[in-house]
Amino acid sequence: MRLTVLTGAGISAESGIPTFRDAGGLWEGHRVEDVATPEGWHRNPALVLEFYNQRRKKAREVRPNRGHEILAELESRFEVTVITQNVDNLHERAGSTHVVHLHGSLFESRSTADPSLVYPIEGWKLDLGDRCEKGSQLRPNIVWFGEMVPMMDVAANLAGSCDIFMVVGTSLVVYPAAGLVDMVRPEVPVFVIDPSVPRVRRPNVTYIAEKGSVGLEQWRLKWGA
Repeated sequence: MRLTVLTGAGISAESGIPTFRDAGGLWEGHRVEDVATPEGWHRNPALVLEFYNQRRKKAREVRPNRGHEILAELESRFEVTVITQNVDNLHERAGSTHVVHLHGSLFESRSTADPSLVYPIEGWKLDLGDRCEKGSQLRPNIVWFGEMVPMMDVAANLAGSCDIFMVVGTSLVVYPAAGLVDMVRPEVPVFVIDPSVPRVRRPNVTYIAEKGSVGLEQWRLKWGA
C-alpha cells in the first residue's frame, strides 16, 4: 500500500530547527527578499551564503525526532514516500529511504552556470570562491522564491497515485506544495496532522490536531498497525 507524506517546517521544529520566518516576515533578522530570492543573491551573494551556512551548521547540530523516526519505521508496513518542503536531512538521518525534497537541500550546492551540476557540501561552509568544474560560483541548491520547483511533477504523480495521503507539520499555505492535496484521488483517505488544523476542502479527511511526533504516534496505533 502506497503511503505518501507531505511534511513541512513543523516536523523539523520539534528537533530544534527554527521555522525562520517570524511574525514580521523576517528570517533570522533578514528580509526574505535579501536571502531567499535570485535578486537577493545577485545583490549580495556573501550575505546569502552566510545565511545558509548558519542554517546548515544548525541542521548538523540537531537530531531527528520521534516524528521522523515513525515515518521511517512505517516503511516496514507501507511503501512510504516522504515529500518534504524542508531542506534539512532529518528524514534521511532517521532512516527514510524515499525522500523527495521539493525546495532543495541545505547539504548540496549547484553551479550558477549549469543547474544540472550539483555537488554535496562537506561540512557546513560554502564560500565565495567555491566554484564548479566550469569555473562558476557555487550557490546553495535551494529553490528560492520566484524560482520553479523542479520536483513538483514528481510530487504530483506521487500524490495522484497513492493509497493514503498524509500531511504533517505544515499549515498548507505555501504553494505549489499546498496544492498537492488537490491532486489526491477523492476516494483516497487524507490525514492532516498539525496543531493549526489547516482545513482541506475535499472528502475523506481526518484531522489530528497535534504536533507531528504525537499525531504520528496516534495515527500509527490506530491506522498503521
